[in-house]
Amino acid sequence: MNILITGAWRYTTAWREAIEALGHSVVDMPDERGPLPCDPTAVDAVICNKLFSYHSIRDFTRLTYIQLTGAGCDHLPLDYLEERGITLHNASGVYSTPMAEFAMAGVLDLYKQGRYFAENQACRRWKKHRGLRELAGKTVCILGCGSVGNACAARFGAFGCSVVGIDRLPREDLRYKAIYPPRYLDEWLPAAHVLIVCLPLSRDTYHLLGRRELELLPEAAVVVNLARGAVIDTAALVDALTRRELYAVLDVFEEEPLPPESPLWSLQNLRLTPHNSFVGEGNGERLGRLILENLRNR
Repeated sequence: MNILITGAWRYTTAWREAIEALGHSVVDMPDERGPLPCDPTAVDAVICNKLFSYHSIRDFTRLTYIQLTGAGCDHLPLDYLEERGITLHNASGVYSTPMAEFAMAGVLDLYKQGRYFAENQACRRWKKHRGLRELAGKTVCILGCGSVGNACAARFGAFGCSVVGIDRLPREDLRYKAIYPPRYLDEWLPAAHVLIVCLPLSRDTYHLLGRRELELLPEAAVVVNLARGAVIDTAALVDALTRRELYAVLDVFEEEPLPPESPLWSLQNLRLTPHNSFVGEGNGERLGRLILENLRNR
């Protein structure tokens, strides 16, 4: 195959040689927003992130294979891919470790008052905090029990939490106390000390968590969103965080970059990061192995 590889995958010479050893030709495209380096009608496969947000997929008339460097597929015309029989792979599992560690770090930072002690250190102020909380014994509800959700379940379970999952495919999994179908969401929200959102964005999950759902959460609950910002109604979340003793760890937002005028910036009961939770030094190796495995098994 003629494979177009964009700068979304910063691969090494060794990875390129491994792909060429499978009989493929490689064309580089450093910037997905830039001009195409070749005739799109000669491209059989692409390894990219959001290439088709900047270039029409319909120009790639020979395309049969897409490998994404990210986990989300909501930016692709999935109906068109199915109609044309184009094989699609995402990077499921590649970023689960750093994202799960990020979720754990965010919740612990809130529970252990990390911001309070950092401010005290900056001011050279010796002052105790008597309101630190324990994670052990808390109920953690995970929405979306895929690779990221499973990695979160393993880590929070290791801290002595009772972990339940909500997923469209209920099943037995030792990392969870149980995994329930979506109709049980309302039943578990009032019990969730920590709610972790790991769902893909779709018609069914858009604003899945709105005012009513957020109101069901108990006092002092922590909402963690590592998935897509639009799974949570932003206006409803701002209202809940402003009115109640509710906390949040947010790495994704309905509008990115988050506008400077967003009220989220000024709220003290949340930890806010710029879609950064996926970053980890092991990503390159995991992604390379996945890409090669998928190419071998195509």
